[in-house]
Amino acid sequence: MKRNSLILTSTLCLAIPLSATPIEFDFKDSKGVNNIVFKLDAPLEAINGTATGISGKVTFDPDHPAAVKGKIIVQTASMHLGNPMQKEHLHGDQWMSAAKFPEISFEAVSAKNAKTEGNVTTADVTGKMTIKGVTKEITVPVKLTYLKGRLKERTPGKDGDLLVLRSNFSVRRRDFGIQPGRNEEKVADEIELNLSLAGAAPR
Repeated sequence: MKRNSLILTSTLCLAIPLSATPIEFDFKDSKGVNNIVFKLDAPLEAINGTATGISGKVTFDPDHPAAVKGKIIVQTASMHLGNPMQKEHLHGDQWMSAAKFPEISFEAVSAKNAKTEGNVTTADVTGKMTIKGVTKEITVPVKLTYLKGRLKERTPGKDGDLLVLRSNFSVRRRDFGIQPGRNEEKVADEIELNLSLAGAAPR
């Protein structure tokens, strides 16, 4: 009887696949390749800029992609506009208050509608967006591409994995206290965001 129980236990252990350990990816990019593009398309002017001061960590399990968690942080002062005067205004107290609120962040809380095909997962990720000290819960579409063993292609001499995160979504500046209801002929209320980020998990 005891021998039969051991055989049954061993059989069940073999039948149940072991889950992979979740992998932590670091999105701090010393090469400065990671970037976020932001666009405000108002009737009189279209403003386009970038932000490159990106960091944060995301935990991803290839076997359970819907369990993705993590936080992406952007340094407010890294937001760049081609027009020097516009950039100065953007960083100033009336707009982004970069000195007082040095970080913009999105913290992933949950994911729904996750679909995986090959090494690509798409999902609707709900999280906490914080801009200028104001936090709102939003849901955004995210595309995650898991590149196993390909870190050395991006960083020569380092073995490990890559996780590429892409997302396009919009927020409203009025929701985050950024000059709400003002200058909408020149600065649109809706801010379009385009994220293209790669995180590294060295081994």
